[in-house]
Amino acid sequence: MKFILSYACLIALGGQCLGQSSVWKVTHGKNTVYLGGTCHLLRKADYPLPKEFDLAYEKSDKLFFEVDPLELQAPEFAMRLLAESAYQDGRTLKHVLNKEAYEALAEQGRKSNIPIEVIHKTKPGIAVMMMALQEYTKAGVTQEGVDLHFHTKAVKAGKPIGSLETADFQLKLITSIGEGNESAFVLYSLQDLDNVSALYNELIQAWKVGDLKATERLFIDDMKKFPEVYGQLLKGRNENWLPQIEKMLKDKPTEYVLVGFGHMAGEDGVIELLKAKGYNVSQL
Repeated sequence: MKFILSYACLIALGGQCLGQSSVWKVTHGKNTVYLGGTCHLLRKADYPLPKEFDLAYEKSDKLFFEVDPLELQAPEFAMRLLAESAYQDGRTLKHVLNKEAYEALAEQGRKSNIPIEVIHKTKPGIAVMMMALQEYTKAGVTQEGVDLHFHTKAVKAGKPIGSLETADFQLKLITSIGEGNESAFVLYSLQDLDNVSALYNELIQAWKVGDLKATERLFIDDMKKFPEVYGQLLKGRNENWLPQIEKMLKDKPTEYVLVGFGHMAGEDGVIELLKAKGYNVSQL
């Protein structure tokens, strides 16, 4: 499934739209907020980043991320993620998946060198994400992404950092994906894992040029086939971020908000939500 692959990196699909980027400038009177659509994982060849990202960074006074990357890298978070990614009540993948989904996941596990016997207590959404990330690694996607790149840069420069969400929120989000519809979610999610390298090339090209229409058609529409997942991963979070961004547009400092590129697209995306509120939004 394209959306689980994209969620693993939080980037989008699509074609090209020359002369644009995945960075937007939002203004309200004399106040400005920059929005950067990010990829959490990249290849060495994907650097340097499009120049618009650095332009927004240089003009900003404070950076905001979905959550502080250092919190997600903390040993305490890793331990909690490990514990909450597995069933603690005796259930296993065989209990929650039908035969077709279980066998499909086991087959992909063999391809990804993640034996299902080893992860038999792991929640299905986490198991699929582990396999997707393994396939990305095979394709050379091993470098730090946009978020960590600018986080490191801001820390060195002493530039203030903020978060839109807490690590606790993201932990619950990650460990509950696909819950309640496990078999259908797994079967749909595995469809694109044999084509990761080619798909990733599409993802990166679309991200570099900020193609929102292609993102909606190939990423958002795909996710909408699972309304609960769509609401959980994108729609609800975009709506929660909106008042925070509006607050930034009412103060003097210039903020730079860096979130997954998929959050920018569609009628429920951050861009359209801000336009509907009357703010001036322009793509760099």
